[in-house]
Amino acid sequence: MMKLLTRWFLLAAALLLIEHAYDGLVVSSFTAALIAALVLGLLNAVVRPILVLLTLPATILTLGLFLFVINAVTFYLAASIMSQMSVSGFGSALVGSMLYSACSVIIDLALERLFPRRQVH
Repeated sequence: MMKLLTRWFLLAAALLLIEHAYDGLVVSSFTAALIAALVLGLLNAVVRPILVLLTLPATILTLGLFLFVINAVTFYLAASIMSQMSVSGFGSALVGSMLYSACSVIIDLALERLFPRRQVH
């Protein structure tokens, strides 16, 4: 549970870092970033698998590059759901989703060291 909460807070902080470093994304506050991280997590858990399944032929034809478009659509959808987060366009959603994904990988690697998995005997 502690790992999940830590990941949530760090992903919210990552959104604020991306907002600070990249002009195409605006997040109004840390509270908005927390909500945005939650919305992105829910969309990635529910909507993204459906989109991946529906666009499987395009993903195969592009050798997986279409997954970047799906990530951008998910990011853009999260911004359109929330009034406290905005993306200036699809290109900004693409860049924002790539930066957010990179931050997520780094956060996951760091948390794996802080909270190692328990081995069941």
